[in-house]
Amino acid sequence: MAADEAPAPIVVSKNVQILTGDTWRDGRKLYRLYGVQSCIRGTDATDDSGKKVDCGNLSLAHLAALLSSVTVTCQPIGYAIDKATFVVCAADLDGNTIDVGTALISTGYAFAAMDTKGEAISANYLVAEINAKMEHHGLWAMRFQHPVQLLLKQAQEREK
Repeated sequence: MAADEAPAPIVVSKNVQILTGDTWRDGRKLYRLYGVQSCIRGTDATDDSGKKVDCGNLSLAHLAALLSSVTVTCQPIGYAIDKATFVVCAADLDGNTIDVGTALISTGYAFAAMDTKGEAISANYLVAEINAKMEHHGLWAMRFQHPVQLLLKQAQEREK
């Protein structure tokens, strides 16, 4: 394959190992949804009755449900520092093609990823997040620490 050719799309196996709400492993290959940030495992989400659940596990469960219930095809677009392949994915849902990142974010179980300056990687994902927040979808119906704010805070502390 020539250097300027795009890598071939991949169909996500139903047997992948879901690691987080935006990352999975298929054999030795690690994949991460580009522009998507899941809730961080080990952080709490609290409902109106005061019941706490693992926020990251809720994100993970929704990615797992999507990947196990529909055909998902991903286009590799680059690589992360940890050698994960960044992908943009589409799911075939009742004859309609939906963007997986938009689906996860608009239902309130994932968020628009930000760069180190706090700017959204994808404006479309940010719009989906704002809409989910306004409608109190998914995690937005609960109290939780926004993962992007947590990650930005950790990055700023490392720079000190």
